[in-house]
Formats: sequence, structure tokens, C-alpha cells
Amino acid sequence: MTTTRKVLGAALGIVVAGVLGIQFVGPPRTNPATDPTRTIAARGRVPGDAAGVLQRACRDCHSNDTQWPWYSSVAPASWFVIDHVNHGRSHFNYSEWAKYTPEEAGELLEKSCELARKSAMPMPSYLRMHRDAILSPADVESLCRWAASAAPAN
Repeated sequence: MTTTRKVLGAALGIVVAGVLGIQFVGPPRTNPATDPTRTIAARGRVPGDAAGVLQRACRDCHSNDTQWPWYSSVAPASWFVIDHVNHGRSHFNYSEWAKYTPEEAGELLEKSCELARKSAMPMPSYLRMHRDAILSPADVESLCRWAASAAPAN
């Protein structure tokens, strides 16, 4: 075996060991238990069209009911996905809606509408892998119409 082949074989072995090794480190995927009486659905009426938008386009990052895709189990992609979900939940969480004051809830709904109108939410990086979460103009309008009618109720 030539020296070049030995070096390439060793390098490949190190890369494979590294890829396998990183699978055991990183943040955990979580779906915290949810008290159904504290969710956005329990705290106010969400019309069917807006509920569908929330379920399809918002749930994975803004609730405790994340549907984790297969690649969220494979590092390093898992690190990014888990970070995005944790970041989204920290901004607001539909599963913990009762913790917001009526004023905070109203502001969150208004901000959701504003970001949807600007096509900033769902995040473009999320939409690349979740084409079904793309919001149509009708989706945005139903979300914004509901947000305007629901704010500032909590």
C-alpha cells in the first residue's frame, strides 16, 4: 500500500469516527408536557382557517408539539434544528399561552401577523425543508384577521 493511500485511509477513518462521535453530543430534542388548559386554543377561540395555519406553519417552532424531522436526529444538522426550535419557543409558545398577559398576547399576535406579511415567518430556512408551511396570501390574511380580532384577549 502506498503512503498516499495510507494517509487517505487514516484521514477517512478519522472523519468517519468524528461523524459518528458527534452523534452523542449536543442538545436534546424536547417536547415538554403541555397542560391543555394553558394552550392558545384553550385561552381563546381560534377559527378553523387560522388554526390550520398555526398547525401547519407555526407548531414545530412555537409549541411543545414539535414534529421532529428525521434529520433532527443527525448531528450537526440536529444542533441547528434544536436551536431554532428552542429559539422559537423562547419568543413565544402557543402551548404555554396562559403565561402571557392580555397585552403581551396581543403584541405577540400582532407581531405574528406582521412577520407573516413580511414573509419573515415561517423562517425561509424552515420553508426549504417544509414546503407545506409556505403561507399563501389567504393564509396570511386569515392569520392577521384572527390576530386583530383576538388581541388583546388572553
